[in-house]
Amino acid sequence: MFVLFWLVTVSLFCPYPGELHIPKEAAIGTLCYKCNIYHLGSCYEVMTSCTLKYKQLCAVENFYILTKKGQSMYHYSRLSCMTNCEAINFLGFEKRTELLCCNHRNYCNLPVGL
Repeated sequence: MFVLFWLVTVSLFCPYPGELHIPKEAAIGTLCYKCNIYHLGSCYEVMTSCTLKYKQLCAVENFYILTKKGQSMYHYSRLSCMTNCEAINFLGFEKRTELLCCNHRNYCNLPVGL
């Protein structure tokens, strides 16, 4: 009976002989996208990722241009890992910046609907 239990346990954790299977989520922390200029589903530089450290959250900074009529027009986003991140809106005379933070799952900082 013990041998059967051992064989089942080994087959669950070692799907290939000689390798120990550890889920990536357990091996490393929460991952976030990192891109300086993200617009309409494309990163205009190299899309990389960052791992959250202590007191960090995944962040999306959405930048908007204000029209003469006072409406916000989406310009681009910046994706990153940010220390002490807090969701907030900054309103200037010519632009608006929206900061959104998350850490509920890997790569949660991808803008949706922009």
